[in-house]
Amino acid sequence: MSEHKNIYIAADLATHWAAQCLQKAGAEPVIAASMAEHLVAADLLGFRTHGLMRLGYNVRCLQQGEARGAGTYVVERQRAAMQLWDADYLSGLYVVPQAVKAAIAMAKQCGTGTVVIKRAQHVAALVVYLEHAIHAGMMIQLLCATPGQQVVAPYGAKSAWFSPNPFAIGVPTQSQPILFDISLSMTAAGKVRKAIAEKQPLPYPALITAVGDYTTDATTFMAEPASVLAPLGGQELGYKGSGLCLFSELWTLALSQLGRHQELPGVDANTVWVQVIDPSTFGSLAEFKAQAQALVDGMKAAIPIAPDQPVRVPGEGALRTRERQLRNGIEYTPALWRQLGKVAQAVQVPLPDPNAKVVTV
Repeated sequence: MSEHKNIYIAADLATHWAAQCLQKAGAEPVIAASMAEHLVAADLLGFRTHGLMRLGYNVRCLQQGEARGAGTYVVERQRAAMQLWDADYLSGLYVVPQAVKAAIAMAKQCGTGTVVIKRAQHVAALVVYLEHAIHAGMMIQLLCATPGQQVVAPYGAKSAWFSPNPFAIGVPTQSQPILFDISLSMTAAGKVRKAIAEKQPLPYPALITAVGDYTTDATTFMAEPASVLAPLGGQELGYKGSGLCLFSELWTLALSQLGRHQELPGVDANTVWVQVIDPSTFGSLAEFKAQAQALVDGMKAAIPIAPDQPVRVPGEGALRTRERQLRNGIEYTPALWRQLGKVAQAVQVPLPDPNAKVVTV
């Protein structure tokens, strides 16, 4: 195998291998399967920094007891359409899909369902959970904050208070679903680390240095004192991202009653807001999908600035990437393949053969 050519692996093969690694690290089969499924789902959609790139991290967390590989969550409080869960360091890759399922069940009865989860270990990309609700004909909104992490500055500051706080929505239409997943900071910490590893600058000034300058130099994130992430909107419009970060943390940390001032710094335990809405509560699902489609069609009909770059609907590029990779295999760089090789060696599960056929589990 050339050290310079990318590697292509069938999605089922990658998922099966990752699940084996996670089981060897201490996860029960059902938990390992869900973790692997949603990590690979991120790779399929092109969210590379949240896919198998994070497998080694998840393996280490299981091995070191920072994530539980067995057990279940606790429902601490509930009403007809709302629940508060304590995941107690179970992987978010396992718990969040369970919360979406619970929210769907509540929405079928009450029109909406909300679950707030505290102390969920690694959540990864929110986008991978959206289609669970979309396939049930539901709308979904997700928010996530990390009380033990401070890397995003409030607008006007050069020190951090917020976490990057991803936000995602999923909506069914008459055609492709809407899949929207963004960070409420100018970029995610994972993308900064990726830029450092590749020795590349960030594409725009997303960091604020210790002296208060906005910069594209990713290495300042590892300096002493370190730069911090700017809120969404950057130097000119960061007040918008700052307000959105506050919104996210009120809906997650405040509602869960486990705030940043109560959590130990550095603990990677997330609080997640999951809300599902059943559009049929307001009328027919078919008419809702028609309305959503009309909004999408209007976007697509807008005259593009560059004729060769038509307007894209959120999720359109990701779904196209998934379709291509399901057909041709998930593309991994040699550098990431070497990283996965170290994971394979650590847990004594050989890397999958790129030439192997798709496995049936």
